[in-house]
Amino acid sequence: MFESLSDRLGGVFDRLRGRGALTEADVRAAMREVRVALLEADVALPVAREFVEKATEKAIGQNVLRSVTPGQQVVKIVSDALVEMLGADASELNLGVTPPAIIMMVGLQGSGKTTTTAKIAKRLSAGPGGRDRKKVLMASLDVNRPNAQEQLATLGTQISVATLPIVAGQQPVDIARRAMQAAKLQGFDVLMLDTAGRLHVDQALMDEMKAVADVANPAEILLVVDSLTGQDAVNVAQNFSDQVPLTGIVLTRMDGDARGGAALSMRAVTGKPIKFAGTGEKLDALEAFHPERVAGRILGMGDVVSLVERAAESIQAEDAERMAAKMAKGQFDMNDLRAQLAQMQRMGGLGALAGMIPGMKKAQGAVASVGGEKVLVHMDAMIGSMTIKERAKPELINAKRKIRIAKGSGTTVQEVNKLLKMHLEMSIAMKKIKKMGGMKGMMAMLGKGGMGGGLGGIGNAIGGPQMGDMLNKAGAGGLPGGNSGGGLPGLGGKMPQLPAGFDDFLKKK
Repeated sequence: MFESLSDRLGGVFDRLRGRGALTEADVRAAMREVRVALLEADVALPVAREFVEKATEKAIGQNVLRSVTPGQQVVKIVSDALVEMLGADASELNLGVTPPAIIMMVGLQGSGKTTTTAKIAKRLSAGPGGRDRKKVLMASLDVNRPNAQEQLATLGTQISVATLPIVAGQQPVDIARRAMQAAKLQGFDVLMLDTAGRLHVDQALMDEMKAVADVANPAEILLVVDSLTGQDAVNVAQNFSDQVPLTGIVLTRMDGDARGGAALSMRAVTGKPIKFAGTGEKLDALEAFHPERVAGRILGMGDVVSLVERAAESIQAEDAERMAAKMAKGQFDMNDLRAQLAQMQRMGGLGALAGMIPGMKKAQGAVASVGGEKVLVHMDAMIGSMTIKERAKPELINAKRKIRIAKGSGTTVQEVNKLLKMHLEMSIAMKKIKKMGGMKGMMAMLGKGGMGGGLGGIGNAIGGPQMGDMLNKAGAGGLPGGNSGGGLPGLGGKMPQLPAGFDDFLKKK
């Protein structure tokens, strides 16, 4: 979503970083370009103007212009201003009230209110994929849109969350009263009210919404806004916040190709925090909105914290234990490789991971250009085409077997060879881990730069020596706030690495 803004700002900062010394004129010229980039990304004019004024004022101070790395200092100032514009801290839902805590969802029709209600309920619930282990009840107050109540009931069944039984002909305020009574009597922790939307803001909608808010006295009133509506989203947010006391905003379709201005302007215009971002159609595609992480992604600094969190969510405990036991013995067969590939896919695939690693922003496009996302699928197909014995003992695979595997998976013998080579390199790495003392040795090795096949390797494979050199520099800490040889502060050692031998797979045939 922030791709074009990211590219524009990246170009401005590359020119700044390349200069040994900066004058005030250089900084002002760069800030003018930043302002144009923000306006092109659909950021509201007053917000863009205030952003640039604040950043310029800080950037032309003596301590910046006379510092050793003025270009990096300016990037840091813009990053801080971006975090401030998005809202300095991540904002959690306020559920610390006498149960049931009522969350009321408001917004225009088609903005994704009902789906978002189910996503938040799933996140809060004790069911599969839930995080907060709360007992949640959902109730649809939308009596205007055909089948809106049935839609919420269906979603409730999918995510194992209770929904209020439908009573035909009942009005929204009465449904809200009935839902509150049911939630109290049945001991629910959270009650989610999905209110009706309209195609545009009108007084009847606002009156109905205010009446429900007066009856329910919700702990949270969340405005659901479609990121694709651009500038108009800000007007919608303003209208709603004038009528009811909003406590937060949920942006949907953050995975789309909108220009991102709505997200950037929303906090500044309404003064309300963005609490969640919808990142896809699936019911688990909802992320807590962390301003500093989003700012990091926009400026190409990566988002290692989210990467680690996503890894923690997608790695199953049993898999990790089984893998640790095999590491201790120095074993690694095709079944283990397949488990690793499935884990990478659960984390969002190569492109998503590349975008979160600092310095990999440019490599993300290159991965896509050589069909990087399909690489994992092809590898899985090849392993699926092997017999049980071949998976356990890859050394059995001779020329005839390679032809059979290639035909069975719709790939070529060359691709099968690449897979076997990659497996061999990873097996060698596992044997090294065993010699170094198992898991403790592995941690020490990762701290010194990984198992090989790192960022420079993937850069060479994708875009030639120039990109390899660029990624090596990124891995060596050539980032704002990075220390000259140690990658990211606090992480120790160089950048996260791809599995050994993975770079060969991204080479064009």
